[in-house]
Amino acid sequence: MSTLKEILTRRPVAATIRLTVPAGGARPAPPVGPALGQYRLNLMAFCKDFNARTQKYKPDTPMAVTITAFKDNTFEFTVKSPSVTWYLKKAAGIESGSSRPGHVIATTLSVRHIYEIAKIKQSDPYCQYMSLESICKSIMGTANTMGIKVVKDLD
Repeated sequence: MSTLKEILTRRPVAATIRLTVPAGGARPAPPVGPALGQYRLNLMAFCKDFNARTQKYKPDTPMAVTITAFKDNTFEFTVKSPSVTWYLKKAAGIESGSSRPGHVIATTLSVRHIYEIAKIKQSDPYCQYMSLESICKSIMGTANTMGIKVVKDLD
């Protein structure tokens, strides 16, 4: 149950915006500009904050960002690490997964690769309370749907 003070200090939300922006590459041009501009948010403030938060990642790494726009033209945003499919493609060195997953194997990865991706994804807000084993199982399922075979050790 919320306290009275929390209820009174809540700000009315105008919109929730979800974007995929390259790390360190937020500019007031499309797609960021039109998405934030229609809610009259400060574009330069978002770009500077986002670029500062994502400077530890390599440039052009696609970052998922969720922006909560409030009615008083202020905003808050959370940055998630890149998607599991992006990590799997980078680890495997491929451009896209199999055109027929389950029938055609695009490539193989070792369990060690899956474990390293899981350690990175554990810092995400949605995965922080999940065990490392369950995150690994989820990543293995994603790899299977992409046509990537997971083996114990690469020969």
